[in-house]
Amino acid sequence: MKIKSLSLILLVAFIGISLGGCGCFMQQMKGETPPPAAEPVVVAPPEQKVEVPVAVSPLRDINFDFDKYAVRDTDAGILKENLGWMSATANRGKKVRIEGHCDQRGTVEYNLVLGQKRADSAKNFLVNLGADARLLETVSYGKEKPVDPGRNEAAWAKNRRAHFLALQ
Repeated sequence: MKIKSLSLILLVAFIGISLGGCGCFMQQMKGETPPPAAEPVVVAPPEQKVEVPVAVSPLRDINFDFDKYAVRDTDAGILKENLGWMSATANRGKKVRIEGHCDQRGTVEYNLVLGQKRADSAKNFLVNLGADARLLETVSYGKEKPVDPGRNEAAWAKNRRAHFLALQ
């Protein structure tokens, strides 16, 4: 028992001396410089959040009824306003992209086709009013780019749309 206690004391002493004798003391003995002291951390004041202005499109979107692609009577006036912007002297010759969108219900394939029909329907309406078809391009995003991610009728109604984008 005495030998076990003595062995344990010697082992603890050896470990203590070994750990205490290495490190910075040995570096100073060799002429090496110790590592620099930690610099105090300075906390900068929080940055002011800068609002980046978002470009406002001069063209307005139109919406569609569920599972439909016919232009509604209430949206015909918006298309006439969009045509007025396209016909203005400053905007003549500018291309416009019409993006067809759907709500999140239905398959990806079905919504891509429906979105294309909505974009084409809006384009045809504008061409029938006198717009130059060469300046109008269409694309369908189906349900991939919802304007409102909600899962209710109000959100879905916002997402069933044709979005108009003036191109430079």
